[in-house]
Amino acid sequence: MKLGFLYAGQGSQHPGMGADLYEEYPAFRQVYHESEVAFDLCHVSFQDPEGLLNQTRYTQPCMVAFAAGLTAVLRELGIVPAAAAGLSLGEYSALHAAGVFDAKTAVELAAFRGSAMERAAAGVESAMMAVLGLDRDALSAACRQASEVGTVVIANYNCPGQLVIGGEKAAVELAADLAKRAGARRCLPLKVSGPFHTPLMAPAGAELADRFAAMTFHEPRIPVVFNCLGDVNAAQEPIPELLVRQVQSSVYMEDSLRSLARLGLDALVEIGPGKVLSGFARKTVPELPVLTVETAEEVKKLPELLRQLEKELHL
Repeated sequence: MKLGFLYAGQGSQHPGMGADLYEEYPAFRQVYHESEVAFDLCHVSFQDPEGLLNQTRYTQPCMVAFAAGLTAVLRELGIVPAAAAGLSLGEYSALHAAGVFDAKTAVELAAFRGSAMERAAAGVESAMMAVLGLDRDALSAACRQASEVGTVVIANYNCPGQLVIGGEKAAVELAADLAKRAGARRCLPLKVSGPFHTPLMAPAGAELADRFAAMTFHEPRIPVVFNCLGDVNAAQEPIPELLVRQVQSSVYMEDSLRSLARLGLDALVEIGPGKVLSGFARKTVPELPVLTVETAEEVKKLPELLRQLEKELHL
């Protein structure tokens, strides 16, 4: 059975995520023990009494540790991806699943990336908004018009009818107002700590480029669909360059899901926490079944669910 793994991005985190997996599976624990970051991964992920988990520098390594640990648990059960993609930060987990770098490296890169993004956002009065019920062209036109007062772009193409704009606060608010006039159903402010996936993240991209220069990236063992391309890397661009571009340009998640569907997959599995990407997938590629896995209980049920799905699909 050909499975596509989807890896959640920042925003799906919650205290306690992975605590049950940590208790039950040595392969999950190993990721947390081997990763070297400037704080206690277990304490912040599982307890978080100080409320640190929602701060980008903590969120990103905690999310990637969870994803890498769960990927290791599934691998021990013989459940492996035939292709992978992730939303923003989740792309690092997808690359780890493809063998581009090991779990320790993925977590430590995520910690570096989160800190770099915080530094890039410092001192910028920024905003991000979800725009519902407006097509790409109309929203792009609104952003172009609003750019007269500052930076604003479409940061995320999530799924049909759901886009996200980001940039400088005044420009984002103007673009949202123009979007409503153009027919948007709703414009919802997002609780984020910076103008992610906009040109304002260029300083973070520069920091990542310097970090990547001293690293080795292995060739992916399976197809990876990249955020900034919305597709596989057919032109064989260097992966570090794609990751530098990713942090400061639009995430084409809707396009990425369609590209996964074209790879001939039988089903998608969202590696949580959360079920955000499952929702995007059901709206974008409804022909592909989607399963989610986040807890130890869901891990135990997954093999049987996959067997049932194989029967239903006559595989």
